[in-house]
Amino acid sequence: MSSLMLESLSDKVAMFDQNANKHITSQSKNPFSSGLNLPKPTFSKEEYGRPEAGSKSDIRGRKASAHILKEILELCDVISYNGTPCGDQPEILGITFGDLFNLYVHINDKLVGLLLRARKQKLVDFEGECLFQRRDDHVPIFLIRPIDEIRREYRQRLDEMAKEIPK
Repeated sequence: MSSLMLESLSDKVAMFDQNANKHITSQSKNPFSSGLNLPKPTFSKEEYGRPEAGSKSDIRGRKASAHILKEILELCDVISYNGTPCGDQPEILGITFGDLFNLYVHINDKLVGLLLRARKQKLVDFEGECLFQRRDDHVPIFLIRPIDEIRREYRQRLDEMAKEIPK
């Protein structure tokens, strides 16, 4: 009986040592830990503030990015379907913010944020920093790239993201 207790005790000590070593390793990566007198870690700009690859946070972030891409693609489809060609450049479609807001309010409540993101990705263009309902209803929003090109690019990006996200 005493040999059984020693085995379990040695197993517990080994498990404790393993957890302690794991903690020291994780603290060596923590820039705010100072108690262990470890050298401060250095990070590249790409990895700083990013979750560890394959972690649950990383997977949630990738899924959120894919969801936003789908919403931006849907926004561009709505503008393409409901917009009117501009007189001097028929490949560019336009719609007023008020009309788009009235159409889009049934689809999504994040229209302004999606418009800002789509403008940052050079898919749409409009005047002003941020649009507000009623005040900016007359502001035209332009889809500045052909919808087929946008669909092709975004579906390719979504397919690549789907391969990276574990299920």
